[in-house]
Amino acid sequence: MKAGDVRAKTADELATQLETLHKEAFNLRFQRASGQLENTARVRQVRREVARIKTILNERAQKAS
Repeated sequence: MKAGDVRAKTADELATQLETLHKEAFNLRFQRASGQLENTARVRQVRREVARIKTILNERAQKAS
């Protein structure tokens, strides 16, 4: 997901997506620990998407202040 896509979403949508990504990251960590993880690049993608969403949310919070 690109930053432009993230900026187009509302704060509620981003919060929902952030929660989903956190759950996915949790599951990926378990899969990696048990040796069942096939797509190792997905861990990095999820981490970066979480960071991207948090950055946009923080930018919006600073603008509102």
